[in-house]
Amino acid sequence: MSVHPIEYRYFTKEMKDIFNEENKLAKWLKVEAALARAHAEVGNISEENAAEIEKKADIKIVKLSRVKEIEKEIDHDIMAMVRGLSEVCKGDAGKYVHLGATSYDIVDTAWSLILKDALELILKRVITLKSLLLKWAEKHKSTICIGRTHGQHAVPTTYGMKFALFGSEIYRHENRLKMVIEKNLVGKMSGAVGTMASFGDKGFQIQKKVMKYLRLKESPISNQIIQRDYHAEIFSFLALIGATLSKIAKEIRNLQRTEIGELFEPYGKSKQVGSSTMAAKRNPHKSERICGLYRVLEGQLITVFNNAALIEHERDLTNSASERVVFPETFILLDYMLTQMIKIIDGLEFNLNNIKKNIDLTKGQIFAENIMIKLVEKGLNRQEAHEKLREIAIACRDQDISYKQGILNDDVLKNLISLEDLDAWLDPKNYIGTAVKQVENIIKECK
Repeated sequence: MSVHPIEYRYFTKEMKDIFNEENKLAKWLKVEAALARAHAEVGNISEENAAEIEKKADIKIVKLSRVKEIEKEIDHDIMAMVRGLSEVCKGDAGKYVHLGATSYDIVDTAWSLILKDALELILKRVITLKSLLLKWAEKHKSTICIGRTHGQHAVPTTYGMKFALFGSEIYRHENRLKMVIEKNLVGKMSGAVGTMASFGDKGFQIQKKVMKYLRLKESPISNQIIQRDYHAEIFSFLALIGATLSKIAKEIRNLQRTEIGELFEPYGKSKQVGSSTMAAKRNPHKSERICGLYRVLEGQLITVFNNAALIEHERDLTNSASERVVFPETFILLDYMLTQMIKIIDGLEFNLNNIKKNIDLTKGQIFAENIMIKLVEKGLNRQEAHEKLREIAIACRDQDISYKQGILNDDVLKNLISLEDLDAWLDPKNYIGTAVKQVENIIKECK
C-alpha cells in the first residue's frame, strides 16, 4: 500500500521511473561496467573478463530481487549489488567486479547519471512552460490592465508585461539548468579517501576512462565522496524554479479572486467540483497546490546544505539516508509542479470585461502620476503638483466623484488644463509607456 503522496498523487511516471529502484540498480551496474572496461584498457584485467562483466551488468540478469535478498543478509546495498553481479559472471570475471572502487565511487557517479536524466526532463518542462507564457505575452501584449503595488491600484500595465516577465524568468531558469547539466554532473573513481591508492599508478587513467564511457565530467578532486557543493548548487536552482512557479500560481490565485475576476485557471465545467458544500465555488485549487508543494520543496534545501556543510573528515554516512529521500522527493515534486503549471497556463481564461472594469474602479485616480508629469511640463513645481493631486484624490474619495471631476472642481487646475488634454491624460492607452515594445523584446530574446 502506498503511503507517501508522491507515490499516488503528486508525481509523473517519467520522473518516478528515473528514481525507481530498478533504474538506480541499472545505473550502479553501468558504472561497474565502465570500471571493468577501464581496467581492461589499462591492462589490469583481460578483455574477456571485462566483456563478461559488461555483458552481465544488466538488470535483466542481475535481478533487483536477488540484490535485495543479498542485502537483507549482509546489510550493505552496494556490496549486495557487487555480489549479485559477481555471481552471474562466468569464469574468473566475477572476482574483478568493483576492483579498486569504494562504494561511493559507484553511488555518487550513479547519482550524477540519474540527476542528468532528471535535469533533462525538468529542462524539457521548463522550455514548454516558457513557450506557453510567451504565447500569452504575445497575444495580450496590448491588453491593458491595472498594475498593483502593495495590493493597491497603481498605474496601467498590460497582461503581456505580466506574462513576458514570467517568461523571462523561466528563460533564465532554462539557462541555469543548461549550465548545471554541463558543469555540475561529475563522477569519481578515486577510492576510499580520494587518493586513488587502490588503483596504483593508473588512478587518473581509470577515472578518466570511466567518465568518458559514462559521458560525465571528472571530479577534479574528491575524498570518499563528490563534494556536496555540486548538489547544493543544483538544488538551489531547482528551488528557484519552484519559487517562480509559486509566484505565478499566487498571481493567478489573486487575479481569480471574486472581487477581481480577471484571470482564471482552467475549470472542468461538465464535472469539476469546487467545494463539497458550496456548490457554486470555482476555486483555484491547482494553483494553490503548487504554492503548497513549494513549501515542501524549499524545505529540502536545508538538508542539501547541511550535507554540504556537516560531513566529517573524509566522509561519514550522514548524507546517505537524507539524499535517498531528498533527491527523489525534490525532483518528483518539482516535475509535478511544472506539469501542473503547464496545464494551468495552457488553459487560462481571461475576463476582458472585468479587466477593463477594474481599470476604471478608482474613477481615474490611477492617472495621478501621468497628470502630475503633464502639469510639470506646463510649468508647475513637481512637489506642488504632487500635493495638489493628493488632496484632490482624498476629496474625490470623500465625495465619491471621479478624478476628472475633482480636477475640474479645482480653481487652479481647471484654468491650466483643457478638457481635451485631461481626457487624453485619463486614457489608459496613453500611459503604458514602452510596455508593448518590452514584451516584443522579451519574446525575441527568449525564443
